[in-house]
Amino acid sequence: MKSCVQISRGIESLFGTRDENIRLLESELSLRTRLMDGDSLELEGEEAQVRQAERILGDYVNLVQEGHVFNNGDLNSYLRVVTSDPDVSLRRLVESGRARTFGKKVLAPKTVNQRRYMDAIETHDLTFGIGPAGTGKTYLAVAMAVAAFLNKRVSRIVLTRPAVEAGERLGFLPGTLQEKIDPYLRPLYDALFDMIDPEKVEKLLERNTIEIAPLAFMRGRTLNDCFIILDEAQNTTAEQMKMVLTRQGFNSKMVVTGDQTQVDLPTGKKSGLFHASEVLNGVQGIAFVNFDERDVVRHQLVQRIVKAYDRYDEMTGTGRQLPLKLAADPIPENSVEPTPAFVERPEISPAA
Repeated sequence: MKSCVQISRGIESLFGTRDENIRLLESELSLRTRLMDGDSLELEGEEAQVRQAERILGDYVNLVQEGHVFNNGDLNSYLRVVTSDPDVSLRRLVESGRARTFGKKVLAPKTVNQRRYMDAIETHDLTFGIGPAGTGKTYLAVAMAVAAFLNKRVSRIVLTRPAVEAGERLGFLPGTLQEKIDPYLRPLYDALFDMIDPEKVEKLLERNTIEIAPLAFMRGRTLNDCFIILDEAQNTTAEQMKMVLTRQGFNSKMVVTGDQTQVDLPTGKKSGLFHASEVLNGVQGIAFVNFDERDVVRHQLVQRIVKAYDRYDEMTGTGRQLPLKLAADPIPENSVEPTPAFVERPEISPAA
C-alpha cells in the first residue's frame, strides 16, 4: 500500500539529525519512505503499518502548526513509544507530558513510564523506580526533589547511595571523609548542578539544607519534612534497605531508584531492591514503576545494548538472584565420611 502525507512545516525536525527520526519510523513499522516534491512524504508498506504512520505524521503536522517545538532528541523518544504501542498517540503523549520547571531546567517526560513515574512521586510518599540505565530514574527524582524544595513543600533534600565500587577495588582513598565519598555521589551532584546554580548548591550544602551522604550515615535518624532519594538501591543489602526505608518521618517523600541488572554486591548477598520488591508489593501508599529498554532516553545504541543483555540473560539464565540461600550439597548415602587425620604428639623428655 502507498500513501502520501503533506508535511507543511517542520520537515527538518521530522527527519532529525542524519535522518535518524525517519529511519526509526521506517525500521519500527517496516516501511519505505520517499520525500516528494512539495514536502510530501510517500509511505509504502503493509496497510496497518501505513495507517499507523499516517496517524503519527498527522499528529506531528497538527502539533507543529499549533506552535509546538520538538527539541533535539525529543521527537525520537516519542517515536520509539508510539511506534511500539499503537494505542498511544503522539498528541496524547506530548500533551500528557507537559513541561514543568525544575529550578533553571524545564523538563517534560519523554515516555509513558516517565510520566507514570513523575505522577507516582507526586501522589505517593514512597516510590520505587526500577529499570535499566538511561531511563531518567535518578535525574527525574532529583528534579522532583528540587521542585518540592523550591515550592517549599519540604525544607530539606537528602540524597544517599551505597558506597559500593562497580566491580573494582580502588583501595584506600586519600583526603577527608567528604573527599573519599564524593566520587561515589558524583551523579547526584551532576543532576543538582543541572537544575540549580553551582554557587547556590554549595551554600545549600554548607547549611545542610541539601545533604548528600553515604548510606552508612542514615542509621538512627528520623528524617522529617524531607525529600529523600536512595540511588543505586540494587547495591543495598536487605538489612540496609529496611534501615533506610524506616528513616522516613512526617511530611516526607522518599524515592528509591535502582537497576536490578547491575548488582555489585559480593556473591551470595541478596540485593535489598529484590527483597523490597517482594516484601512491599501491594502495600498501600507505595508505588512501583518499572522501566524497560523503550524508556532509554540516551543514545539509541544504549537501548539496543540493554535489549541485547536482557535477551542474553533470558537465554542463559544469568543475571538472576535466587530468593533463598542454597543449602550445602547433600552427602551421598553410600559415601564414607572422611576420618579426621590423627597426629601423634611426640613425648618430650624432661631436661636432665
